[in-house]
Amino acid sequence: MQHSELGDSGVEVSEVGFGAWTVGTDWWGDRSEEEAIEMLRYAVDQGITYFDTGDVYGHGRSEELVGQALSDVRDDVTIATKVGYDFYNNPQAGHGEIPKQMTPEYLRDAVEQSLDRLGLNSIDVLQLHNANVDEITPDVLELLDELEEEGKIDATGLALGPSIGWLAEGDFAIENEFDSVQLVWNVLEQEVGTHFLETIERTGSQTSLIPRVPHSSGILNEQVTPETELGEGDHRGFRPDEWYETGWEKLEKLRFLERAEPHSASEASEEQRDESDRERTMGQASIAWLLSHDAVATVTPTFRTTDDIDEWAAASDVPKLTAEELDRVAELYENDFGIDRDDGMDSLRTSVDGADIESAGLDKLAAD
Repeated sequence: MQHSELGDSGVEVSEVGFGAWTVGTDWWGDRSEEEAIEMLRYAVDQGITYFDTGDVYGHGRSEELVGQALSDVRDDVTIATKVGYDFYNNPQAGHGEIPKQMTPEYLRDAVEQSLDRLGLNSIDVLQLHNANVDEITPDVLELLDELEEEGKIDATGLALGPSIGWLAEGDFAIENEFDSVQLVWNVLEQEVGTHFLETIERTGSQTSLIPRVPHSSGILNEQVTPETELGEGDHRGFRPDEWYETGWEKLEKLRFLERAEPHSASEASEEQRDESDRERTMGQASIAWLLSHDAVATVTPTFRTTDDIDEWAAASDVPKLTAEELDRVAELYENDFGIDRDDGMDSLRTSVDGADIESAGLDKLAAD
């Protein structure tokens, strides 16, 4: 497992992280608390040191389980959490979004309660959870500075969501030197990630990007195939059928990523040639593609089983994608993989009536 620094915070993260939204909730399959703790500890054994949870996941239960599972290895891991959803005063209705509360007073209290549930004196990475750009006021920024000065947090981040878009928010975080921005980004959904790479280059910011949904809701890890029947309530079922049908065609055009391109004998040692012959699974290649971008510090796939951990944790160590492979991916994406059909996903989320999408020059609609 390789490691990176998050922004310029000094906080170290493993290149593959554990998204603990699967722990303490049943949105990604039901499991006992014992099984959840076992998965978290197994991830540590496979070299994962970055664990990303949130106070709203299971209304605090995910944080409690993360705290229990990692207490014995606290000095060896990096723990991130998120605050901003007021689940204390609002019940969860299915997968619906509950009201947010972004006042400094609420956020400070939420941080204190997260510290208690995690069993920590300080949180390595505190992320504002899906805050709209107008909710990140000067008072909120001042609070984040105060929490760092008090030693209660070491790094600050912004988690964008709950779906794809929020360009104004990500640009704001980058321009204000947040240590991280978490976003939906994968080889089939590149516009938002590419835009933030451009913002980072334009501003000279040290902000790190943390992609989630690297497997595009099951397509790129082949856990959702034409034969798959998604159960009622399965989070992935919110994608339109057209998205999956088009995605399976795109997947076949990406098969070349499953093996590294061999080096010539004159350019590589015997050891390097042996390494270039190692296979990559598509699930690993999808993560390796994201890690090929310098601004990406860690990728958080959705682990459901220990088999997932075995495969995807190894993505940090498979052969890196070559320049030729990266160029080929870029060409495929630019030409929509040669598929002339609507995939049902032509919109991005926005909190500023689409002004951010228009300013970025993206050929996307603002979602209703």
